[in-house]
Amino acid sequence: MREGGGSRVVGESMKNTIPRSKFNNMVHSDPNMSSTVNEEDYSIRPSSASAMSPTFYDPNRMSCEGSPMTMSPWNQTASCNGSKAPWAQFDESVAANGLIGSLVREEGHIYSLAATKDLLYTGSDSKNIRVWKNLKEFTGFKANSGLVKAIVISGDKIFTGHQDGKIRVWKVSSKNPSVHKRSGTLPTLKDIFKSSIKPSNYVEVRRHRTALWIKHSDAVSCMSLDSDNGLLYTASWDRTVKVWRLSDSKCLESINSHEDAVNSVIARPEGMIFTGSADGTVKAWKRDQQGKSTKHTLVQTLLKQECAVTALAVNGSGSIVYCGSSDGLVNFWEREKQLSHGGVLKGHKLAVLCLAAAGNLVFSGSADKTICVWKRDGAIHTCLSVLTGHTGPVKCLAVEEDRDRDRESTSRGQRWIVYSGSLDKSVKVWSVSEIAPDINPTAKMPL
Repeated sequence: MREGGGSRVVGESMKNTIPRSKFNNMVHSDPNMSSTVNEEDYSIRPSSASAMSPTFYDPNRMSCEGSPMTMSPWNQTASCNGSKAPWAQFDESVAANGLIGSLVREEGHIYSLAATKDLLYTGSDSKNIRVWKNLKEFTGFKANSGLVKAIVISGDKIFTGHQDGKIRVWKVSSKNPSVHKRSGTLPTLKDIFKSSIKPSNYVEVRRHRTALWIKHSDAVSCMSLDSDNGLLYTASWDRTVKVWRLSDSKCLESINSHEDAVNSVIARPEGMIFTGSADGTVKAWKRDQQGKSTKHTLVQTLLKQECAVTALAVNGSGSIVYCGSSDGLVNFWEREKQLSHGGVLKGHKLAVLCLAAAGNLVFSGSADKTICVWKRDGAIHTCLSVLTGHTGPVKCLAVEEDRDRDRESTSRGQRWIVYSGSLDKSVKVWSVSEIAPDINPTAKMPL
């Protein structure tokens, strides 16, 4: 991989998609029902929480030991009998969701994405963060070490989470938007020094090894921003979730949340936090403000299974919580019904690696190299199309409203721009509509 390798944008026709145009080719999910026809197409394998798994969490493993591929949860995938998917046939007369273009820079697998306004930030195992604008490379900046596993944007600040357990903070220059300068790390050097004085600030992170509780001792796997309350949540393979106050970069709390690596965290402005782990659980937490600090209390364990939980998403209104797993399934819960289980979406043959929600749509990216586009109507989800074109696992997703279509007829429905990052070293840009193919509106899976 070349450090200074040139980037390229590959224009694509809007054809790399599989619209579901007939009832026989549509996939629905009724409440508490699975959304595929053939149950035998999917099998479940244990998560990394299992001692029999080769990726079982080793408390003595140092940060960054083992390759990302062997440590990452997408290695626990579901097997498939190789039968052809029921949605292989489609009606080409139906307007398709499709590919706008591909962003390629031959320097590393894409592990993280973040979109804001007209900019797209991409992180890879090359340690570089690239910035794209209008499908062209705009600028970039480089971290000293650590694969870029997560990116979060807050105003003119960019937070990046890394394989080496560090959280780096970057600031956009007010004079030149293409310039990003590193402004610090979390925790700050000042806080590390102050905390290191007190022995009580050290906790055991591995056998015979201690570390400051304000620092992550393993890879930072994901981050979530609660901008309304000025908080940043970071989750790690060290099994903790840490809470940071953005105004002064202080670590307010470290939550010992799971028995294995935490793969996803979602923070909601009303004070609810959701975490998913390789231990196979999804947990809901409630935040209480205690003076200048926070205290998170476990409210409910939504899921407990053998398969690793790999991704979480919450829709815009906060009414539905989605969970992707290494068995290729997407479970969801309805908050209006006290977080009762709503059903299962089955559209992938291998592990679900990432989720994103926008409007009435949910997107699931998978190790099977595809992205399923689901439309929600109450508790019923319909798979509108399957986006194909990646040649490697789809690792991350980001969604933005398609502003260029604001003037178009509302009868065509809301359209979204979807960015998908893959281990094939590319980012693909899709245009997706909420309008479903014309089918019998009363059709549902038989009870």
